[in-house]
Amino acid sequence: MSPNDRSNTASDSRERTRAEVLAAIRAEPEIARIDLAVRTGVSPATITAITQEMIRAGLIEEVASEAGRSGGRGRPRVSLKLRGAAHLIAGIKVSFRTLSIVLIDFEGKMLAEDTRPLSAPRLSPEGLLTDIRHLLADATARIGRSTADISGLGIGLAGTIDAVSGFVHWSPSLTERNVHLRDMFEAALPMPVFIDNDANLVAKAEQLFGEAKDVRDFIVVTIEQGVGMGIVINGEIFRGTRGCGAEFGHTKVHLDGALCRCGQRGCLEAYVADYALLREADISLPVNPGLPPERRLATLFEAARRGDPTARSITQRASRMFAMGLANLVNIFDPSLLILSGERMSHDFLYSDEVLAAMHDAVVQVDAPPPEVKIHKWGDQMWARGAAAFAVEGVSEIAVRRLAQNV
Repeated sequence: MSPNDRSNTASDSRERTRAEVLAAIRAEPEIARIDLAVRTGVSPATITAITQEMIRAGLIEEVASEAGRSGGRGRPRVSLKLRGAAHLIAGIKVSFRTLSIVLIDFEGKMLAEDTRPLSAPRLSPEGLLTDIRHLLADATARIGRSTADISGLGIGLAGTIDAVSGFVHWSPSLTERNVHLRDMFEAALPMPVFIDNDANLVAKAEQLFGEAKDVRDFIVVTIEQGVGMGIVINGEIFRGTRGCGAEFGHTKVHLDGALCRCGQRGCLEAYVADYALLREADISLPVNPGLPPERRLATLFEAARRGDPTARSITQRASRMFAMGLANLVNIFDPSLLILSGERMSHDFLYSDEVLAAMHDAVVQVDAPPPEVKIHKWGDQMWARGAAAFAVEGVSEIAVRRLAQNV
């Protein structure tokens, strides 16, 4: 092994160790050094050295823990926690018609949030960048800061995205395919940018803030303008080699079936997403096509609740297709938890008892209970929190890398 190889190996080892220590500190409100050594398997002496580096760098801080007192007497045990002021993080969710933003500190404390309309439902990459720049400037100004103060920006948008390279193969929010979106944004913005499929970031939000805390293996299915999925295996998001590993909405349920907005036919999304329901409703129901999509959807759902046969046939077909898709997921992954999330969860035709029963009937039958199914209607701000959490991870990696390189 050459001296350079040995140097690189040592640097990689230092970086991994520091990343493990910082992740363990993040996992608890506060933690003592001795507990940190037990949690990570790193020697107490190394823990002391690493945490002193992180304190000097401003990433963590010491706090007095009342839990360390004996009968209320004596000196309190000193614990460690993240230093919230270390970094300002932004998370943005790109929806069909709106941009939602949250600003959080390094601990995850919410500092500001806002939602505003996009300038158009589909934008060029340059147009999306312009809308995001305005939103960042306004949101930071509300807390007396500026865009230059942001340490990292997480962005979640629908589509097929390689999160490692920040490359967008396709997104319904963009007018162009195959865009190096992260590189373009980082060239124009004064902070690192982290881009991922929005359903992956919902899974991240569920893992940190929602229904999947302490769950190692689970799946989130999102139903809004489109259909998305986030897969968490052994605590990590699964993305596939090209960022295409969780495209549940584009699994095929009908040979040569309905046209999907991705350009192919027979996708699940082409039967259950908002635009698919509206496509049928506009043909077969007396709904004014000049009304906004939300009003037309509301008319469809109200007609189905009243028992209108045409409206019910539209929602019932969507329900059957969705149940078949969910059964396929269970048969492939066998998760312990399945979370159905998104705006469409305000209407029960996709998660009624009949839908869940149809899913259970179509899965492989064994002498064990089926996966737990939870319904969780997220607002766009919570999707944005997932994007911010993704950015916190990225900012932490950069900080740890700098620490390891400076040793």
